[in-house]
Amino acid sequence: MPESIVELKRAFFTDKEQEVFGSGELSVSLFRYDSGIEAVRIRNSRGHIVVLPFMGQMVWDVVFDGVCLTMANMFRQPVPAQVIVETYGCFAFHSGLLRNGCPSPEDSHALHGEMPCAAMDRASIVCGEDAQGPFLALVSEREYAMGFGSHYLAAPRVVLRPGATLFDLEMHVRNLSMAPMDLMYLCHVNFAMVPDGEIFQGAAFSPEDTCVRTSIPGHVVPTPAYLKQVEDLASHPERSKVFRDPGQYDPEQVFFIRNLKRDRDGMTHMMVRRPERDAFYISWPLKDLPRTTRWFLCNSDQSVGAFALPGTCEPEGYLAEKRKGNVRVLAGGEQADFKVTLGYLDPDRAEIARIAIGQLK
Repeated sequence: MPESIVELKRAFFTDKEQEVFGSGELSVSLFRYDSGIEAVRIRNSRGHIVVLPFMGQMVWDVVFDGVCLTMANMFRQPVPAQVIVETYGCFAFHSGLLRNGCPSPEDSHALHGEMPCAAMDRASIVCGEDAQGPFLALVSEREYAMGFGSHYLAAPRVVLRPGATLFDLEMHVRNLSMAPMDLMYLCHVNFAMVPDGEIFQGAAFSPEDTCVRTSIPGHVVPTPAYLKQVEDLASHPERSKVFRDPGQYDPEQVFFIRNLKRDRDGMTHMMVRRPERDAFYISWPLKDLPRTTRWFLCNSDQSVGAFALPGTCEPEGYLAEKRKGNVRVLAGGEQADFKVTLGYLDPDRAEIARIAIGQLK
């Protein structure tokens, strides 16, 4: 089946939401927030995804089967921003690409790099069918060019299918220069915090496999109680398996998940099962995204249970990740492709996933 492609222009977006494309149970509608930010809502029979096609292709909100998957936050809508903290309320953003993470005092890059709020050059809706069946995709592109610096094309993509409560988040990066280019990518997925939720992962809840970050980033003001909490979790990370007391994650706590197991296809899987027995879920190929970070924060303004942030690096800033050997280099003309599958599982599928995670090797 040939693909149908509809290029989106900013003039198409108005204050009133309008459906512009439909195929079976899949549909696309466009609208513009009061803040002026353009948004695309992709729907199927189970729910919807709201994506910002011209702002880093952020995924602003996700709802399936009436369950909101998105972090609680202080932003009622996305707002124009240069750095991610100026509009920190989205479900997911693409972190990187030349630099990543929380900069140290010696780093010169913005928090999570240049990509999260980047102005995209173009965006299109793609309707087609592949080996997995029919799909709707939103594709954005940005050509980054810096005099005496890097030159690349970034093409993020969101894919939803009929009847699905899981969707794909992709990032494709091609070095347009003939000179080598640093690459640091992290799929920053901000799931909602789930009180009494239980994590299932292909790694032990041991100090070796679920490692607590002991370095303190600049945006965290440590107190004696916080430092004691870090020390306790570092010795007993199994206490983080169930969200018994989300309030203990104020300030934030960060974990590095190491030695993850995988299935026969090289995929690892992780989920948080809610008390209702349904679950939030994420899966990705460890070959492409070998580093995994966990981030919990719960205060009066924000609440997030980012139980898996797959990446090529960890989020401690360029210089620290360079020392750890976590900065990938793209050769001239080379392309890197990343894909994460994530979303919601009803109770029956959550139980199937729980068993599968226990069988990872």
